[in-house]
Amino acid sequence: MTPSPSDFEGQNALFENHDARPVPPELARATTRLEFPPSYVVVGAYRLLTDQKLLRPAWDKCRHAARRGAIVGGIWALLTFGIQRKFIELFLRNSPKITGLSHDTIFGYQVPFNVHTYAAVLLVGSQVTTMMDFFLRRNLAIARDRAWAYTVESRGKGPDFWQPYVEEWDHPPQPDIKKSLVDQLLSTFFGRHVVKRILLLPFSFYPIIGLMLSAWLKALSTARHLHRRYFEAKKMTPPQVAIFMEERKWDYWAFGFTAALLEGIPIFGLVFMVSNRVGAAMWAHDLEKRQHYISREQRSKKE
Repeated sequence: MTPSPSDFEGQNALFENHDARPVPPELARATTRLEFPPSYVVVGAYRLLTDQKLLRPAWDKCRHAARRGAIVGGIWALLTFGIQRKFIELFLRNSPKITGLSHDTIFGYQVPFNVHTYAAVLLVGSQVTTMMDFFLRRNLAIARDRAWAYTVESRGKGPDFWQPYVEEWDHPPQPDIKKSLVDQLLSTFFGRHVVKRILLLPFSFYPIIGLMLSAWLKALSTARHLHRRYFEAKKMTPPQVAIFMEERKWDYWAFGFTAALLEGIPIFGLVFMVSNRVGAAMWAHDLEKRQHYISREQRSKKE
C-alpha cells in the first residue's frame, strides 16, 4: 500500500539507530545515491543512453517491433486525434469551476497551447504507447532482462556475489505479508492494465494529474517488480522481502514512484521500462554491498 506520512516518521525513528553505523569504504561513493534512491532512475537512464554495450543490444532486439507499433499507432493518431480532442473538450466544458482549468491556462498559469489539445496529446499518446507495447511486449521483456544481467556483469560480479539475506536492524518491523486488495490488483499485468487504462481513464483528460495519480498508486508494486531479480538472486522468502521493503518503505516508495512516473510518459516511457531495470540493478548492487558489510560486522562480533 501507499505509505502515509506517519509511516515515514516511524521509519525515521527506527533509522536513527540503523544509520549510526559508519559508512563502509566500498560504499563511500554510493552513499549519496543510497540516501536518495530516485537518483538511480536518473543514473539508469543515463547509463542506458550512453553505454553502447547496453543501448545497442536493447535497440537491436526492439527496433523492428517498435517500428511496426509506431506505424500502427501513427495511423491511429492521425485518424482519431481530432475526434478525441473534441470529446475531451466536451468532457471538460465545466472543468474551470472544479479543477482550475480554462481554455489556455492551468490553475492560472499560461500554457503554450490549448489545454484540450494538451490533454488529447496525452490521451492519444497513451493509446499509441499501448499499441507499441503490444508489438514490443516479448522483445521488451528480453531487453529488460538483458539490461539487468549486463549491468550486474559490468560491475564484475558473479552469481556468488548475491549472498543470503542478512537482517540489518536490531529490532526489525513485523509487517503483514498479506497483500491488500489494491496491492494484489497492482501486482499483476492485468490489474495494472485495468487501473491505468480503465479506472484512471477519466483523469487522463486532466494534464499531469493522471500520470501522477497512476504513479502514486503503483509506486511500491513497481519497486517490488523492479527488484524481483534481486530478491530471487538472494533466495529471499516472502516474509524477508516484506521486512526488507518495510525497513526501506520510503526508499522503495520514492524509487517506485519516480520509475512509474517516467514509465507512464506516453511513448518515451517505453525507454524507461528498460533503463529502470539498469537503475534497479545498480541500486541492488549497492544494497548488496551494504549487506556484505553488515554480515562482516555480525561475524566479527561473534568472534
